[in-house]
Amino acid sequence: MRRLSEIKGFGPKRLEALAKKGIETSRDLVETLPVGYRDTTQPLSPVQMTEGTQGCFTGFVTGKPALHRARGMQWVSAVIADECGRLRCMWFNQPWMKDRLFDTQQVTLFGQAVRKKSGLFVINPTLEEPGKITPVYAPVPGVGQKPLRDAVALLLNEYDEPDELPESLVSRLGLMDRREALRQAHFPQSAEALARAKERLAFEELLLFQTAVIGEAGERRETMPLQVREEWIGEFYSSLPFPPTGAQRRAIQDVAQDLRGDRAMARMIQGDVGCGKTLIALCALYLCVRAGGQGALMAPTEILAAQHLQSAVETLAPLGVTCGLVTGRMTAAERRRAREAIASGEWQVVIGTHALLSEGVEFENLRLVVTDEQHRFGVRQRTRLEGKGLSPHVMVMSATPIPRSLSLVLYGDLDISAVDELPPGRRAVTTRIVPEEKRQDMYAFIRAEAEKGHQAYVVCPLVGEGMEEAEPLRSATAEQRELAEALAPLSVGLIHGRMNKQLKEETLERFYAGEIDVLVATTVIEVGVNVPRATIMVIEGAEHFGLAQLHQLRGRVGRGAQESWCFLMAQPNDRLRTLTKTNDGFAVAQKDLELRGAGEFFGTRQHGQPMMPALMLTGDGRLLACAREVFLSVLQDPGREEERRALLAAARRRHASGGQGFGRN
Repeated sequence: MRRLSEIKGFGPKRLEALAKKGIETSRDLVETLPVGYRDTTQPLSPVQMTEGTQGCFTGFVTGKPALHRARGMQWVSAVIADECGRLRCMWFNQPWMKDRLFDTQQVTLFGQAVRKKSGLFVINPTLEEPGKITPVYAPVPGVGQKPLRDAVALLLNEYDEPDELPESLVSRLGLMDRREALRQAHFPQSAEALARAKERLAFEELLLFQTAVIGEAGERRETMPLQVREEWIGEFYSSLPFPPTGAQRRAIQDVAQDLRGDRAMARMIQGDVGCGKTLIALCALYLCVRAGGQGALMAPTEILAAQHLQSAVETLAPLGVTCGLVTGRMTAAERRRAREAIASGEWQVVIGTHALLSEGVEFENLRLVVTDEQHRFGVRQRTRLEGKGLSPHVMVMSATPIPRSLSLVLYGDLDISAVDELPPGRRAVTTRIVPEEKRQDMYAFIRAEAEKGHQAYVVCPLVGEGMEEAEPLRSATAEQRELAEALAPLSVGLIHGRMNKQLKEETLERFYAGEIDVLVATTVIEVGVNVPRATIMVIEGAEHFGLAQLHQLRGRVGRGAQESWCFLMAQPNDRLRTLTKTNDGFAVAQKDLELRGAGEFFGTRQHGQPMMPALMLTGDGRLLACAREVFLSVLQDPGREEERRALLAAARRRHASGGQGFGRN
């Protein structure tokens, strides 16, 4: 294929813009799949464009389009109708649309219907050519959709990369040829051809991802069994102020059985915020210590590590277990003392942040490694901590409920214990959808709660000023300025991912201490600190978040005994109503998967989490199970050794350097 710089119109500025999106070669561009399509082959009637519907519709312009000006803005309005009904359209800052449309003209348009106070509208619909399926690519600043489409069409004619999957496997499974799949994924000839292309490319991504996760792991590492006695579990339960739930007991039995084995445990404890995963980890650490080993628990932030230490001391110290803390803020003397206590075995349970990975931290007999908020740590970091012991057992905890079908793919190298019960006394968070016209009432509620000594989070989808939409999203920085005025004299803080780590930690500590009444944040607070006095979670632009992420965010409140609330700032719709009906994270996650597909489900994850962008192409859960079944059959059949080697090689190429494979965005 020719180089990107050899394509007409792709000068230094466009090449630089593409490079910022990770598109540096012609192959990168061809394998950057569309994020959506404008299908004009089966247009809707204007009356079928109900609230929230995005799609193509056709009709006749009724009357002369009008140009309006008000409050420094200008827009064109027109009515599109057919024999069944009519629909109003508005084009903001596009005055030329007045001259492109005329009375009785038949038009095909693409857009999304939204409801305003004055009724149903389609804002900024695009004029489309009927009878086509047009690709839509993720925005690249300075590079329009047409230049991207033209460049991809040119390069597809020259694409000559070999198939990533063995030919025997492609033939046996009846999959579409890879080059043809790419062609149909970009420029589909029909809905059926697009479906087959999506299936082929998503299946390839799933298969190679699972090969990377499971195939390289191979057999579990051999280890010396820990002689865990059943009565020790009883001793731990007896020391607690309350009985464990059935789900906690089941997970602890899973862990105890793993610790007794001669293969190193690799288990994920997965469940909602507040379901009691920490108690399971503390019991595992206790059993490890009673059997003569040392245990380590790694948390993503210093404040969370400090909270874990407090829980460990309260729970384990009465049972005779010594605990210590290692963080990056320790003085040289504190660091030296900690290293001595760890190396000598004086500290039987060591809790810390990434500081546990430091070269000077050496354990006497590390037999169990626990990582909290698994997706904040890459596999490499987890492996470095494991390397400080001799084949230690590994437990990871995740507060992200994931449907089992996806767990098998994403964490194929881990056994999974799902904690699907909340401890007694944990109150469900009351969730309400709040339209814009009720904002002042919500502010009054926040003030009333603050007078009781309670605190609030306000989460925004952006850090800086809004996106290019008819109504920009509320940014965290703008929200903090507005709330500081609207809620005066309450103290309003701000935290987001662009702040340096120390400032973030200090702001969280001030909020935890009660010095900040309202904390405005981006999704950086999706996981982390437990603030019992926080009773309100406000989520701005709730329609821009996935259900699973909204559920994660509301889990930040309701940590104490008092009633807690989550307010979703959005116009009501069926998707958001799911959250008002249930607090079950697994039910929410399953609904999210059904509505948005697996790729979008993973699209909100933080840095360090494996992602499978080609899954944006499909929401078909059948492929998840199929890819796993195919891989295991290849792995276990001695007659398919050549296929196994080819898959492992392809998986290494795709994932060794963190490559995202198909569907970069």
